[in-house]
Amino acid sequence: MGKRGTVTLRGMTKKLGITYRLFLAILAAAVLSVASMFLIMQLSIDRGFLRYVNTMEHTRLARLAERLAESYERALGWNFLGNDPDGWRRFVAASLPDEAPGPPEGRRDGEHPPPPPGDAGHPPDHPPPGEVRNYVMRVFLLDARKQPLYGPGSFPASVELVPVSSPKGVVGYLGLLPHRRLSDERQLRFLKEQKLALGLVGGVVLLLATGLSFPLANRLVRPVRALAAATGRLAAGEFATRVPVMAHDELGLLARDFNELAHTLERNEQLRRQWVADISHELRTPLAIIRGEIEALQDGVRQPTPAAIDSLHGEALRLGRLVDDLNQLSLSDLGALTYRKVELDLAEVLDAALAQYRQEFAARQIAVDAHIPAESKVLVYGDRERLRQLLTNLLDNSLTYTDPGGKLDVRLACRDGEAVLDIEDSAPGVPAEELERLFDRFYRVESSRNRAAGGAGLGLAICRNIVLAHAGTIEARESSLGGVGIRVILPLAGK
Repeated sequence: MGKRGTVTLRGMTKKLGITYRLFLAILAAAVLSVASMFLIMQLSIDRGFLRYVNTMEHTRLARLAERLAESYERALGWNFLGNDPDGWRRFVAASLPDEAPGPPEGRRDGEHPPPPPGDAGHPPDHPPPGEVRNYVMRVFLLDARKQPLYGPGSFPASVELVPVSSPKGVVGYLGLLPHRRLSDERQLRFLKEQKLALGLVGGVVLLLATGLSFPLANRLVRPVRALAAATGRLAAGEFATRVPVMAHDELGLLARDFNELAHTLERNEQLRRQWVADISHELRTPLAIIRGEIEALQDGVRQPTPAAIDSLHGEALRLGRLVDDLNQLSLSDLGALTYRKVELDLAEVLDAALAQYRQEFAARQIAVDAHIPAESKVLVYGDRERLRQLLTNLLDNSLTYTDPGGKLDVRLACRDGEAVLDIEDSAPGVPAEELERLFDRFYRVESSRNRAAGGAGLGLAICRNIVLAHAGTIEARESSLGGVGIRVILPLAGK
């Protein structure tokens, strides 16, 4: 039975939406707060009111002490109180004019009331009602040596004593046994009214909390519902989905992050489609040429001359380079390229790359001006083969796109713990707004740097991945020679 009840409760909890859970949480917090407040206030009222009553009663002892001192001085002793406890009780009651009748006319305070007829030694007994009687029974008097004279014979040591002083000195002490609990009907009725008022306040608070918690929970959960619905649409492939940012709190931050995520996914989807389209386009061109050449040979339109075979071989090589570039780029994106990093001299790697391309630059009548430190080494921590691939891609890019008779300027320097490599070529250039797109896959500037002059547009994308793998940066900018300038910054070894 117990397990079944637990399972049922858990099932109900799972079925409850976040709105109802939040509503129940707010209501439970309000109930606990009101209950705690009621208990604390009830305890505080009980103790505080009891302490207040004891304090008020203790102030009466000062008035009683003054009257006792006056009566003691007139009677030159305590014999004016008589030998029976009733005289002491009446004297104490007489010190309470607000609770007991005052002395009759013609008699001063502190004097005994006149004895009734037939009883000259004992005045009539008028027991004080309620609170007065309780007060009288708890007051006691001690002599100068603190020996009991009247009232309770035993009292706790913590009771505060009020001295009874005369011109001759302290002649006695007054004490009052504190209340342990309230017994007066008026006091109990007052406490009952206060607790009832406190209970009414708690009930009103609970009603307000119940009435306001559900709309508040619904309002708080509304952005979450919107995010949940938008997430569902996003998962279904609607990458244009956005949610309104209604606040500047955590939910607003979550909405902004969701919009950024949706924007990123939308852009990635566009890039993916563009990537597939570009690959198809790049592969279609050499395949179409190869197919046309072969069909022309089959139909006898062209003869299998060395020129025709060379054309087919060139297209096959171009197709192979494209496939190799795609493989390199995909491995780089996946982080699958192997990097065997060691401390090496970047100037040495750059010299070797330039030596490999000097004849090709000379064949195109492109002057190469290199400024490479000869006396000091430019030590970086990297992979020699990948850095060589980076430099050859950059040099091949300049060789392919720079007009014959142009110029190439290569500078390598060390600045602030970094190796800075600048490669600038002459015309043609690239519009400033398109410089950042040079590192995009398959991107070529249509005006001058196009397929007729260059490759598939993957070299700079591979260069960017290599530089990032070496914790560096690469950027394209306008060249002072009229073409494109590429700056590569790599951290020096040990920096």
